[in-house]
Amino acid sequence: MGFAHWLVVLVETLALLFLLLLAIGMLVLLVTWFVDRNQTGNSVLRNFPVIGHFRYWFLHLGEFFRQYLYSSDREELPFNRAQRVWVYRAAKNAENTNAFGSTRDLRAEGVPFFVNAPFPALGDHHVDPRPVRIGPYAREPYDHAAFFNISAMSFGALSAPAVRALSIGAAKAGIWLDTGEGGLAPYHLEGGCDIVFEIGTAKYGVRTPDGRLDDRKLLAICAHPQVKMVSIKLGQGAKPGMGGLLPAAKVTPEIAAIRGIPAGEDSQSPNRHLDIGNVRELLDAIAHIRDLTGKPTGFKAVFGGMEWIGELCDLVHQRGIESAPDFIIVDGSEGGTGAAPQTLMEGVGLPLHEALPALVNVLIERGLRERVKVICSGKRITAYDVAWALSMGADFVNSARGFMLALGCIQSLQCNRNTCPTGITTQNPRLQRGLVVADKSERVANYARNVMHEVGIIAHSCGLDDPRQLDRTHCRVVGDDGISVPLVKLFPYPRNAG
Repeated sequence: MGFAHWLVVLVETLALLFLLLLAIGMLVLLVTWFVDRNQTGNSVLRNFPVIGHFRYWFLHLGEFFRQYLYSSDREELPFNRAQRVWVYRAAKNAENTNAFGSTRDLRAEGVPFFVNAPFPALGDHHVDPRPVRIGPYAREPYDHAAFFNISAMSFGALSAPAVRALSIGAAKAGIWLDTGEGGLAPYHLEGGCDIVFEIGTAKYGVRTPDGRLDDRKLLAICAHPQVKMVSIKLGQGAKPGMGGLLPAAKVTPEIAAIRGIPAGEDSQSPNRHLDIGNVRELLDAIAHIRDLTGKPTGFKAVFGGMEWIGELCDLVHQRGIESAPDFIIVDGSEGGTGAAPQTLMEGVGLPLHEALPALVNVLIERGLRERVKVICSGKRITAYDVAWALSMGADFVNSARGFMLALGCIQSLQCNRNTCPTGITTQNPRLQRGLVVADKSERVANYARNVMHEVGIIAHSCGLDDPRQLDRTHCRVVGDDGISVPLVKLFPYPRNAG
């Protein structure tokens, strides 16, 4: 009898709770209907109160449904499913072979492919690239062999676990890690990898209170033996002419302390360096930093034309070849970022397929190609992307989003918020928990090794011993008529004018 009584009480309580929730739900619907009906900013909600909200919910979910249910393997941007799966397999060291033929349209305009040799060398392929010296006139030149490295991504834009995994993975693979413009964090140093320290337009980590370069802070950073080079960031491909933006939600006290800015406020960099307004001042800044730190020093830029590079080369010849930048990082307009206006991301700057050969050609013409090393970045995530860049003349290829995919990025397009579901681009500790450093660092190393290994396979197929021997005669590109032409015909090498 007691049990039956309590059962009746429980049922009655649940019924009352249900009625209460139903009443609250009806009240919310009525309030929403009244607000929607009387607001003036949205026509859909004014005409279709309550149900109009489903439109925005479906718009939000649409990108996820397209990714998993509707899009084919080759449709999505910025990276399609076939590209992402290739990276995931490479990062897991899983078998990366396919059956029954490629789903890639080999007749589409712009598709590159490589010219195999009729009699390649016998035996298995083995990648052992020779070191390339950067900064021969610096007190501490940098000799580096790996041609595929981690591009600029700052702590702040990335989470601490992501930076730690990149650092440890980079050390395992023997590649460098570019800090991005957010300063040097202890997480960059944790793995013991080589570091490229980037100085952005706000000079985070090495700034005076008024935003100028603090030599003392820069010397302290470059005193770390892991810091091998210094890169002056003039701009990046995703937002030419605009400084970096880190939303206030990501500016934690730790990040603010490393950058030298207030916590909890939007971190907006100037659109250019306060002390670099022309080519002469750029060379002055390079010389000052190189002399101060002893490290090879260069710059990163997205190009709208090459006239100013010609001017820079002329000035180098006037001052002496030792005054040249030790490297130039050319970032294509297809580059990614955590936050940028769509207008700049889609409509400003030269894409890498134009900017890279143009830069290399100017350096050849002016007799500076051997002196200035060329590094490129911008959507290079697969082996044939990297092989193409080497064929165009790059000495090194950087990738950011490729290594984000290796960390587990699912291209959810949440980078500009603090809601990254994989813990890579968020400062939310709950979401960061999903990124296990020990596992992801191994995937970073696997990805780098497998990219370089498969670039070596391409080079071996072309009859070469070293991937850096690839040039524009080894690659062809499909034209608008479906017929391919050699890269060397599209982008002929210039004569060295001295």
